[in-house]
Amino acid sequence: MKYVYSVKYGKRWMGKFGLSAAVWAGFNLYFFFFIQGGEAGYLVYLDILFLAALGYLTGMDWRRFRGYGRRVEGMMDQEELICRMLSDFENREIAEHDVRVLERQMDRLYEENRGLQDYVARWCHEMKIPLAAGLLMDERIEDRKLKLELRKQLERMNRQINSLLLGCKLQSPLLDIQVKRTRLGECVRTSLNNNRFFLMQEGFEIGVDVGESQVYTDASWMVYVLDQLIGNAIKYRRRPGEGEEEETGKLSIWTEGERERIKLFVEDNGEGIGESDIRRIFEKGYTGSNYHNGRYKSTGMGLYMAAKIIGRLGHEIGVESEYGRYTRFCIIFCRNSGCR
Repeated sequence: MKYVYSVKYGKRWMGKFGLSAAVWAGFNLYFFFFIQGGEAGYLVYLDILFLAALGYLTGMDWRRFRGYGRRVEGMMDQEELICRMLSDFENREIAEHDVRVLERQMDRLYEENRGLQDYVARWCHEMKIPLAAGLLMDERIEDRKLKLELRKQLERMNRQINSLLLGCKLQSPLLDIQVKRTRLGECVRTSLNNNRFFLMQEGFEIGVDVGESQVYTDASWMVYVLDQLIGNAIKYRRRPGEGEEEETGKLSIWTEGERERIKLFVEDNGEGIGESDIRRIFEKGYTGSNYHNGRYKSTGMGLYMAAKIIGRLGHEIGVESEYGRYTRFCIIFCRNSGCR
C-alpha cells in the first residue's frame, strides 16, 4: 500500500515540478532577453524566493498527502466502503456508480441463491414422504436378506436428505441459531438414535459418559455435528485384512470439565487419519488419501460443515489420531453464555 501511495505521489509531484520548472525557466529567459540592464543579483534573489516558496508548498502538499495515505490505511481494516467515508475521494462519482452496480448484482445473486435454497428445502421435505412410505413397506418384506439390504439403502437416503437439508440451511446468510442451556446427554442420545441402524449392523460397542453436563449451544445443530462424527466412525471402521480376525468397532463419548470449559470427546477405534491428512480434514472438499484407494466414497463436506457450524456457535473443534488405531474429536464449550 505504501508503494502505491509513493508511486501516486511521485507522478503527482513530477507534474507540479514540470510546471514549476517551466515557469522558472520562462521567468529567467524573460529577465535575460527583455529586461535591459537588469542586475544578475536581483535574479538570484528572486530565484531563491521562488525556490523557497516552491519548497514550502511542496512540503505542505507532501504532509497532506501522507496524512491522507495514513487515513486510508487506517480504514482498510474496516468493513465499510471507504469511498463513502472520504469526502475528498478522487473520482468519487465513478466509485459510487461502480458500488451501486455491484450492489445490484449482489442483490440479484442473493435472490437467485435464496430461491435455489427454498427449492432444495421443499424438495427435501417432499422426498421425505415417499421415503417414509418406503420404510413402512420394508417392514412387510418377509425375505430377511432383501429386507436388510433395502433398509440400508433407505437409511442412507434418509441421512443424505437430512444432510442436504441442513447443509442448505447452513449456507443461508439467515442461519437460524438458537443458543440456550442444553443437556449434552440429550444431544448424544438423539444422534446415537439417528445412527442406531448402522451402529447395530456394524456391531459397535458404545460407551457414553456425559453425566449431567450442560452447555450453551443450539441442540439441533449440535446433533448434526455429532451425526457427522458418529457417521465417520461407522464409515471408517477398521476392516480386517486377509487372514486377520475382525475387531469389534468401539465408539466412546465422554465429557471432561476444565475451569470455564467443558470438553466433549468422540473417539472410535477405526482406521484413523494419516499425518498428511489430519491438518486438512476440515477443509472444504478435502477427501484425504482414503478416498484415492477406491474403498470409500466421500464428498469432503461433512467435517467442513461440522467445523463451520461449530464456528458459528462459538465453540471449538479439534482432532487427534493415530493411523490404524483411533480417531478422537474434541468439542470445547463454554460453561456460561458470556464466553461466546
